[in-house]
Amino acid sequence: MDLNADLGEGFGRWELGDDEALLDVVTSANVACGFHAGDASTMRRSCELAARQGVTVGAQVGYRDLAGFGRRFIEYDLSQLRDEIIYQVGALQALAAVEGTRVRYIKPHGALYHATAHIDAIVDAALATGLPVLCAPGSPLATAAGDAVVPVYAEGFADRAYRADGTLLPRSKAGAIITDQEEVVARALLMVVDQRVIALDGTVLPHAVDSICLHGDTPGAVVLARAIREALHHAEVPLTPFLP
Repeated sequence: MDLNADLGEGFGRWELGDDEALLDVVTSANVACGFHAGDASTMRRSCELAARQGVTVGAQVGYRDLAGFGRRFIEYDLSQLRDEIIYQVGALQALAAVEGTRVRYIKPHGALYHATAHIDAIVDAALATGLPVLCAPGSPLATAAGDAVVPVYAEGFADRAYRADGTLLPRSKAGAIITDQEEVVARALLMVVDQRVIALDGTVLPHAVDSICLHGDTPGAVVLARAIREALHHAEVPLTPFLP
């Protein structure tokens, strides 16, 4: 099983999360590519640390929305959005190459992750760059990417609440972000071992995943990631990148 985290989300003098500590725990890193968060130096530093730790690098692409952290839906021409996703991937690829590593996959961030109106732009960018997509299992994006013969890897969220339809509870709703260590670990184990997730209303959903995600900006992210890693070790589940 893989453990991934969104990171590299600082910008200029502003820092978010302890990326260096997270990269000592996770096996895949979704590095922000400068549009919703991150900048050239942060991206290069993230790649440097990931390469040093043997962590797989993925491009965390988003809307051009630094002020909103990419968590606001933005209307886009699909061809423009496709090109902006390719642009973000290309920038990270160049910086990764400098640090002796490479970008292995694309993961949409924030509002783009959930925007069904912009799925075609994501899929076209994946086809253009030759990279697979990391997204929610059974999601419209996963279906569209699969139909286009883009490799798809599924992730589950240990620190986010699910609705009965399998989508994430919006961050604006109470209980959307889970920070209790025991609950986060239990949810991760349920997804990994039993391939299920329990929605906020108690509905049990099938949820087979290749990777568990923990957001770098979740309070206590490093402690939670370490707890998940330790729990997987005790469950005799090897932790390894889904794309080594």
